[in-house]
Amino acid sequence: MSFATLRRLLLHGISLLAGGLLLTAPLGCASSSGSATKPGDVAYHSGSLVSEEAIGMDGAWDACLGAVKRLEFEEESSAKDALEATLVARSATDRRITFKLRRISDKVTEVRIRVGLFGDERFAREVHESFRKAL
Repeated sequence: MSFATLRRLLLHGISLLAGGLLLTAPLGCASSSGSATKPGDVAYHSGSLVSEEAIGMDGAWDACLGAVKRLEFEEESSAKDALEATLVARSATDRRITFKLRRISDKVTEVRIRVGLFGDERFAREVHESFRKAL
């Protein structure tokens, strides 16, 4: 086998490997890309529903607690300070729901809702709807 043949086989193998990796790479969200850009916008990105809410951190935290109560989830853990907060709850079917809050300004908070390890957009949107009702 000549050097040129070996080189061609090697390059072909590398291109097949790269193509296979591209095919198996996560494609992101189905409905939109990127993250929320202004208060009120909602985007599903990398397994989490992301929104910026025109409310301070304490109000967003209270809305998360209200959504957990309204949906009858069991609170598993929580941690909050002035800049960030995390609330983890479980549904009746043992699905893990994680709320992550991040202060953007005094009156704007980023809210991330993730269901399970890989995310579930439909379920996360239902949780977000309950969160909005609690605002």
